[in-house]
Amino acid sequence: MMHTRALPLALAATLALGVLACGDRQPSGTASTSPSGSASGPATSEEATRFVEQADKDLLELANNVSRAQWVAANFITTDTESLSADAYKNLIVKTMELAKQATRFDNVQVSEDTARRLKLLKLSSIPLPAPSNAEEQKELTTLAAQMEGMYGRGKYCPEGKKDCLDITALGRVMAENRNPAELLDAWRGWHAIAPEIKPKYQRFVELGNKGAKELGYTDLGALWRSNYDMSAEDFAKELDRLWTQVKPLYESLHAHVRASLSKKYGAAVVPETGPIPAHLLGNMWAQQWGNIYPLTGVPARGPGYDLTKLLVAKKTDANGMVKYGEGFFTSLGFEPLPASFWDRSLFTKPRDREVVCHASAWDVDNDQDLRIKMCIEITGEDFVVIHHELGHNFYQRAYRKQPLVYRNSANDGFHEAIGDAVALSVTPSYLVNLDLLKQAPGAEGDLEFLMRMALDKVAFLPFGLMVDQWRWKVFSGDVPPDRYNAAWWELRRKYQGVSEPLPRSEADFDAGAKYHVPANTPYSRYFLAHILQFQFRRAMCREAGYKGPLHACSVYDNKAVGAKLNKMLEMGQSRPWPDALEALTGERQMDATAILEYFAPLKQWLDEQNKGRTVGY
Repeated sequence: MMHTRALPLALAATLALGVLACGDRQPSGTASTSPSGSASGPATSEEATRFVEQADKDLLELANNVSRAQWVAANFITTDTESLSADAYKNLIVKTMELAKQATRFDNVQVSEDTARRLKLLKLSSIPLPAPSNAEEQKELTTLAAQMEGMYGRGKYCPEGKKDCLDITALGRVMAENRNPAELLDAWRGWHAIAPEIKPKYQRFVELGNKGAKELGYTDLGALWRSNYDMSAEDFAKELDRLWTQVKPLYESLHAHVRASLSKKYGAAVVPETGPIPAHLLGNMWAQQWGNIYPLTGVPARGPGYDLTKLLVAKKTDANGMVKYGEGFFTSLGFEPLPASFWDRSLFTKPRDREVVCHASAWDVDNDQDLRIKMCIEITGEDFVVIHHELGHNFYQRAYRKQPLVYRNSANDGFHEAIGDAVALSVTPSYLVNLDLLKQAPGAEGDLEFLMRMALDKVAFLPFGLMVDQWRWKVFSGDVPPDRYNAAWWELRRKYQGVSEPLPRSEADFDAGAKYHVPANTPYSRYFLAHILQFQFRRAMCREAGYKGPLHACSVYDNKAVGAKLNKMLEMGQSRPWPDALEALTGERQMDATAILEYFAPLKQWLDEQNKGRTVGY
């Protein structure tokens, strides 16, 4: 079903500030001198309070410039807009690095709990891209960041002998719909050919990012990223391992059945009955979600079923109408409608006259109510779900807008991704009946089909969500040098996903760079956490609604009590450690994968029956 989408680079660059593509209206370069900049003598508690208040104001100005510059750069891809974006980005990074270093002045000062947390977040404010203190290297780093995202956005495959070149949207349709292995391989090869020219830029980017991280006292950029979860970097890595251990048996059961189904379709010579699955045959350019190959999985049709894409087309739904449906879910929970500016300023369809970054993203341009999404919407069931996801970001952004700037962020970055998905899990047959898209909800006899479709999206994604940063952390630490970038990428894909390269690869390739989040430097562990948290959130919301049936059938549409409890968590932003925010909605203080296991329990039982006599694992 849905592709997991990133927030824009501007947003990613300021996530640790609690700034989601935010700011106000004054030009860059006018930020006030921080109180500690010229301070002498012993630091005091009062000085620390003034420092964090002034930091909020300074960063608000600069982050606003970044968000607007990068909105233009993503919607008008040119060398000039890349340069403007890089300049604004550089100004923000320079200031965040300055403030991060100044914040250490108060390390041994007794301050209030609130001030202590704001100082801590300021010291982490350079995530995900700390710049070295050298001005030339700062400029080089931000230029590289803008160039790599622009190169990805302009990427196209021009098949020999054909008139038109294909962008990632067109190639994505090929991967989703085509069942000819040779043509799928051609599309896969064509898109991945955009990445080798990104590699030397990425290599230098890693060097400069690591240098900036070391100036802040971290061993490398990956250690800095892992420190942003209210626990040590080592404990965070252990937490990911714990959650993966919980869900791995479910994934392996799904993998074994899908492998057997593809082997039956294409033959054992193409898909062996043991070992990894070739990456080009799973219905998605990155084999990260497998919903497009559902028809090949042999799930018995036990109910009438429905095709959401066909339902939307039959209703003559346009792009604006797709977004209206998503907004309607949130307003049914009691949230205020989106502002008029959202509808005037968002990008819903791909322009015919220029190149844009079509990767769906949610924006908060003025850190108040200038909310937008940027997305080349197609009238499909997949994009219907993606819209609910992106609007989850927007409603979260607006909920915490009254917090101090450094708290205007999700409790941890997995929360931001999980909110919209938790709501999108209520895109159930009963919800579609409420929208008059479906006349009558299928009975429970169709649950197996529904759960398989969901598993091919949600469960299939889990190891991919984990391995992208596993690769990057090894790159940042030097465990994977540039001459092993590609080999290590595929080693991890085989280890976690049980997916293999579909044709011989070498270090002349840079297959990680063909995934948006790598050249855009967007941390990826958040998506793995989101796929755990969304089910935990859903279970809590269904309990609040008083729902007693199977977890997969619950919809919280039009339940104001659920909306009120959800809003209580959203309004907290990052003002408290994430276990506090989790507890506000769920009553639990630990991330827990048992909810996803409960959701898919009927499917797991069916998969285990199908897999009798088969090799499970890869």
